[in-house]
Amino acid sequence: MRKHKSDRVIGILTIILLGIGVVTIYAIGPMRANVMNSAYGTSYRENYFFLQQLRNVVLALVALVVAFKVPYAWVKKIGKWVLGLGLLLCVTLMILAMIRSSAATCELGACRWLNFGGLSLQPAEVLKLGLVLYLADLIARRKAEGKLESLTDFWLPFAVISGVSLVFVVVVQKDLGTGVSLMAIILAMLFMSGVKMWQFGVTLLVIFLAGGVAILSSPHRMERLLTFNSAESSDSYHIENALIAIGTGGFWGVGFGNSVQATGYLPESINDSVFAVMGETMGFVGLVAVVMCFTVLLLRVLKVANYLQDTQESLIVVGIFAWATAHVVVNIASMTGLIPLTGITLPLLSYGGTSMLFMAAAIGLVLQLSCYTSRESRVEEEVSSNTSKACKQSPKRRLQV
Repeated sequence: MRKHKSDRVIGILTIILLGIGVVTIYAIGPMRANVMNSAYGTSYRENYFFLQQLRNVVLALVALVVAFKVPYAWVKKIGKWVLGLGLLLCVTLMILAMIRSSAATCELGACRWLNFGGLSLQPAEVLKLGLVLYLADLIARRKAEGKLESLTDFWLPFAVISGVSLVFVVVVQKDLGTGVSLMAIILAMLFMSGVKMWQFGVTLLVIFLAGGVAILSSPHRMERLLTFNSAESSDSYHIENALIAIGTGGFWGVGFGNSVQATGYLPESINDSVFAVMGETMGFVGLVAVVMCFTVLLLRVLKVANYLQDTQESLIVVGIFAWATAHVVVNIASMTGLIPLTGITLPLLSYGGTSMLFMAAAIGLVLQLSCYTSRESRVEEEVSSNTSKACKQSPKRRLQV
């Protein structure tokens, strides 16, 4: 496929969302610093969180450019290595947590971060990217070989890698929110692979049953589910204050720097709850603008997947689409009380480094692949190809028509 210009809309919307995130953190960062200093005796400066977020955005943009420029032929070869690194980091985190090492950051009984010389890394983010690249390569090769129905060549490695990844994230790290995004990646890529619908249905059932077991085996998760939207819920305080923040914002918002919920009422105001704070500061208009940015961005990513003719390239973009969509939908639904509260970041907007870095790298890869899209979608090409074959095989029928 001849190279052409990348999808500029994706790049522009990514920069806009990163900018909105920086401005939001600049406005509520001093409040967050005061809360942390009062509650935990820390000594954060007022501009600490803003400067950290600014650094994160710069690193994210570097990651985006690198992923955009690195040769795709090289990217195709490193899928299994990125996946292996993600699994290795998960094992390392598990061991360090077991021996209670300071290199593993644990909060509320969940260990999800590695610390090396002052730098933090979330292994699950590495695992997401590795899973997307590995599954795309596995599915594309087995599809080309006609072995998508093979138990040993396709389904066994697919099930093992998917299962191990989910166990590390959901069971070991106790991160159901990230587990949801992994499930979305697995199911979306499998659905687009071309496997038979009954096979996809069985896989969907197995994953949902496994998710049910994960919830039933955790008293904390069961409490969240059973007392959802109940005053008895331990999460009701969080959800109520998120809804208060959004409601207080009204149509136009109270303005940046005037947030009340960010002064200590709303937990995780710069992380998982940043959408609610945006509702308070920017109002209904601001939230609609943010949602529209995400909607257009995700639809453009899906369009790239549809117009890529190479199976592996298309599957990579589908996996990234599912990854980002799961984060956006689950975060916003949690903050608006539509689903039980689940800790998950809002892509490109929430405070943090690892999540933003790998999401930006994934978008950079989508931008690179958007340079090789066709003017004809995959569906249109398949219909055209099938029609052409039918005409060649039945010339008399073609003349009769």
